[in-house]
Amino acid sequence: MRKNRNLYLLFALLIVVATVLAACGSKATPTPAPAATEAPAATEAPAATEAPAPTEAPAATEAPLGTAENPIIWVLTPSQDTQKVMAGAEPIAQYVEEKTGIVIKPVVATDYAAHIEAMCSGEAQMGALSTFAYVRAREKGCADAALASVRYGSTSYAGQIITQPDSGITSLADLAGKTFCRPDPESTSGWVMPKLMMLGAGIDPDKDLAQIVDTGGHDATVLAVYNGDCDAGATFQDARVLVAKDYPDVNDKVAVIATSPPIPNDNISFRPDFPPELRDKIVSALLTLNDSDDGKAMLKGLFSWQGLEKVDDSFYDGFRQALEAAGMSIEDLSH
Repeated sequence: MRKNRNLYLLFALLIVVATVLAACGSKATPTPAPAATEAPAATEAPAATEAPAPTEAPAATEAPLGTAENPIIWVLTPSQDTQKVMAGAEPIAQYVEEKTGIVIKPVVATDYAAHIEAMCSGEAQMGALSTFAYVRAREKGCADAALASVRYGSTSYAGQIITQPDSGITSLADLAGKTFCRPDPESTSGWVMPKLMMLGAGIDPDKDLAQIVDTGGHDATVLAVYNGDCDAGATFQDARVLVAKDYPDVNDKVAVIATSPPIPNDNISFRPDFPPELRDKIVSALLTLNDSDDGKAMLKGLFSWQGLEKVDDSFYDGFRQALEAAGMSIEDLSH
């Protein structure tokens, strides 16, 4: 009996030891879990954040100017309907690309002031600038003339003041107290020259006109006078042709009562820091448009140009002198 008791005790002891060992074994297996908690290896993902490759994306913006990835932005005067302007500019840009491999992207500014700002901010490197817009941009150090447009065999043009034949307005003095339409306050023929003409006739436009209405374009100004929305207006000569297709009686319903002195034509300009080799190639390609009927047709589609002529900034000195002679500064006229 004692022997059986001892055997029992020994058996019980073995069970306890086995239980303890099992317990120890169950504790031992979780210890590898730290390996999972060693997920710091995952925290080594910073190696992925080191990914300088994505941050090198700016390299894409460093593509050479004049390529598909970094085209030359050509900002255009919003002197007519935006779609018409774009329809005229895109074939010319495509022509230059075919001739030189240089990619140009035309854009139309929202207004004349934005036109100048695009050149001065560097958003655009090339511009089709109106006379006054060019002189202002040049004064700010943002533009350098390369080509002047040619119309009717001349690199100058005129502005005109228009009204309805039965309006009772037959002279500049009759504009006092009238509603006057202009394309834009920065338009040379549509406001700068007419303002000088009115001042010369003893009319202060800012005080003597009943209202000044900005129409957004020369074609829109012609239509505003045609429809009687304005008593009179100013455009380039002869902007009536812009709407003659849809309004064939426009010459009967809109009369010209005054014409401005000659104004140097609009131009194609570049920023002063534009690469000279690219400029020379573009200018040479554009000048070849003068040499074929197809080229002349493309030019006519953009602002009714009939040709291009090489010029430099001195081309506009006469206009600057006319402003000085009138006692006006560029800033005086820019509103």
